[in-house]
This record gives sequence, C-alpha cells and structure tokens, in this order.
Amino acid sequence: MNAAAIQCLPSAAGDATRLASRLGVPIHEIALHRFPDGELQVTVGPAAATTILYVPLDRPNDKLVAVLFAAEALRREGAERLVLVAPYLCYMRQDAAFQKGEAISQKVIGRLIAATVDRVITVDAHLHRTHSIGRVFPGIEADDLSAMPAIADAVRAAGLEPDTVVVGPDAESQAWVSALAGRLGTEWAVAQKTRRGDRSVDIALADPKLVAGRPVLLIDDIVSSGGTLIVCTKALAAASATTIDVIITHALFAPELTREFMQAGIRSIRSTNSVPHPTNAIALDEILVAALRKEIGGTGFAGTTS
Repeated sequence: MNAAAIQCLPSAAGDATRLASRLGVPIHEIALHRFPDGELQVTVGPAAATTILYVPLDRPNDKLVAVLFAAEALRREGAERLVLVAPYLCYMRQDAAFQKGEAISQKVIGRLIAATVDRVITVDAHLHRTHSIGRVFPGIEADDLSAMPAIADAVRAAGLEPDTVVVGPDAESQAWVSALAGRLGTEWAVAQKTRRGDRSVDIALADPKLVAGRPVLLIDDIVSSGGTLIVCTKALAAASATTIDVIITHALFAPELTREFMQAGIRSIRSTNSVPHPTNAIALDEILVAALRKEIGGTGFAGTTS
C-alpha cells in the first residue's frame, strides 16, 4: 500500500493530476455509475495509508454522496487517514436560520464531513457569522487557505497599471480586497451592497471620486447569478473608471453569462481553478501543495487555521 495518494472525481481530474505530480504521489480517478433510478455507484482506486480526496464541491449534492461512498470504500480498503481537499466548499452561506423553519445547512454539512474525513482543506470559504473554519468542522483539522497570494502573483505576472484601484462589491469582501491591495501596493475600496433577493442588489460606492479616471480591479469571492457583478460594474462605469477587470475566486456562474458581463462594461474575467470553469486562469497549486506537504512528509498534526 502506498503511503499517500490522491483520488478525484472525473470532473476535476486535470487539476488533481497536476497536484499529484507536484506532490509525487499516485492518482486514481473515482468511477461513478448512475443507475436508472438516479442512485450512484462509486468505485475507488487502490487505497493509500493517507488518501487525499480532491473534490471541488460546486453543484454539490451528487458530489457529497460520492465523497461519503468513497470514504466508506477507502476506509474498508485500509486507508488510515482521509484528507478532503475541496477548494470550493458548498453550503456555507446558510449559517443561521433567517426565517422560522429554515435549516442551517452549514451545521449539517460541517458535521457530516467532520464525521467522514480527518482533515478538510478549502480556499476562501464563504463564512459570515462563523469566524473560524474549525467551528464548521468540529473535532477534525481544518484549513481555510487564502487565494490572495496566488491571485497577486498572477496579477503581477500579467502586469498592473500603477494607479489601479482594487475594489470589492461589499463589506464582506474587505478582508481579501485589503489583503490583495497590500500585496500589490495599490489603493483599495469596498462598495456598499443592499441585497433585495437572490438576483437583485443595489450597489453604492462610498467614494466615487477614488475610481474616476483610473483602472479598477474588481474582486469577488463567489459569482453565481452574476447580479452583484453587473450592478457593481455599472456603478464603477458611472463613476468614470477607465477599465474594469474582474477576478473571482469561485466561478459558479453559467459560462454563457460571460457575454452579459462584457456588455455591462467588464474588460476581462479571470477565476482561480477552485472550480473547473472556462474563465480559469489562476492556479491554486502552490498554496495547496504547501498545505499538503505534511501529509506526504508525515510531520504530524498542523492544527486548525482560519
């Protein structure tokens, strides 16, 4: 039995294969079969003592079932330690019951995963009132990595106009916007967002003069429907930003929306490869390899980070 190996779903085989090559470990693709009634059959590759499950959890329902089934098979085949690498982590936005009768999905999914694997590694988890990823996954190791180092490296490599302003669409974006601007040595700002529904928001710029006549790098952690991105772009254009380029950590939107984004005034859209998507342009390999080194080298417990 190998000391360590990666197992992945077919949809993420490209990124997982590259990660396995960097780590020097074997990789196996998990086979999925769907029965006529919709049930899944999951078949894993040979287990390793430490098995890394690489599964971005966008469109999560089938993937969560696949992770549970894969974990059962791998444990039975002798895996001693399971590490879930989910660069995008699902069901984090519902961290409280906002209406009577609502389920708190974050608690349910967190406990389910914590009972299944020994460690979770994710990137820029969509946490609001929960201030530590360790609270989502009680009793196991959990790491919430920042994509900002990878994004900063990509931006510098592509070239950045010195008067660029880094902008976030809402107060929740302040942490990563300020972190990226600090790495790039640029000014930054966050807009004020009022949400009126899943697809309806209002955006106001606190200081429109800051972006007037200057290029803008608009940063968001998740884009799904694209409503916030379009409204924020229009607000920046109205404030006379010269160009608007967008970088997204988790691109969950339908690829055909890209044309609508361009029509709204966006010059370019790039995303990290946390979720396979046509806009992927920024690899998270470096931060994931660094987080996984201890699993390959056997350096022991790393603790919980947030």
